[in-house]
Amino acid sequence: GPGTKLVYKHFATLYFVFVFDSCENELAILDLIQVFVETLDKCFKNVCELDIVFNFNKLHTVLDEIIMGGQVGETNSAEVMKTVQEILKLERSSETSLIGKASGRQGR
Repeated sequence: GPGTKLVYKHFATLYFVFVFDSCENELAILDLIQVFVETLDKCFKNVCELDIVFNFNKLHTVLDEIIMGGQVGETNSAEVMKTVQEILKLERSSETSLIGKASGRQGR
C-alpha cells in the first residue's frame, strides 16, 4: 500500500524480505537483515532453506528478540543468541517436565 517499502537481500540461496513503512530508513533495514542473517548463521551453523522450514519456531524466536513491538530492540547478534539459547533451554526443560508428568500419570 501507499507508504509501504520493501527491502530484500540475497544470501547464498536465500532471500530475506522485510516490509516496512516509510518512516524507516532503507539502509537501516538492510543492516537489520544483515544482523538477522548473521544471528541465524550462528544459530544453525550456516543457515539454509531446510533450517528455516523445519525450525521456523527458532527463527521466530530470533526475530522476536531483534524486533520487539515493531521496534528494533537488539542488534548485537551475540546478545540475541544468548537470549535465544536461554529461551530454548527453558522451553526444553518445560517440555521435559510436562512429558515426565504425563508419563507418570499413565502408569497409575
